[in-house]
Amino acid sequence: MAQSLSQLFVHIIFHVKTTSVVIREQEADELYAYIGSIIKDRQSIPISINGVGDHIHILCILSKNVALADFLEDVKKYSSRWIKTKDNYYKTFAWQGGYGGFSVSPSLCDKTKQYIQKQKEHHKKMTFQEEYLLFLKEYGIEYDEKYLWRD
Repeated sequence: MAQSLSQLFVHIIFHVKTTSVVIREQEADELYAYIGSIIKDRQSIPISINGVGDHIHILCILSKNVALADFLEDVKKYSSRWIKTKDNYYKTFAWQGGYGGFSVSPSLCDKTKQYIQKQKEHHKKMTFQEEYLLFLKEYGIEYDEKYLWRD
């Protein structure tokens, strides 16, 4: 085969450090747009980015040329640096070290996009921890809860 072709839909979830300030609503949309630009710079395609104060969700098409761990290292590093320039409030801002990365079937992309866009409503009923545990169970990912919530 002369060409390398792929279309990898990934749903990514990550949380702010427990010692960090949360993302305020007035900066959220600008942060999501900035993260979208980082994603594009990594040869990937942002589809949906949204969240609540303590965590965000990203649905994107990941480039075949980028490893997920390296991709997220850049997204977190550059978005953290950027938000610290917005206001003194964010001087202690940091993302948690880990993340969740979940493959998404093309047939479920619209449903996943809607789920991400409705984060505020969703989190009136469920905490981040409850949501994250559901994802891990749904995808059959083994974990040790004593390490799950560490920064």
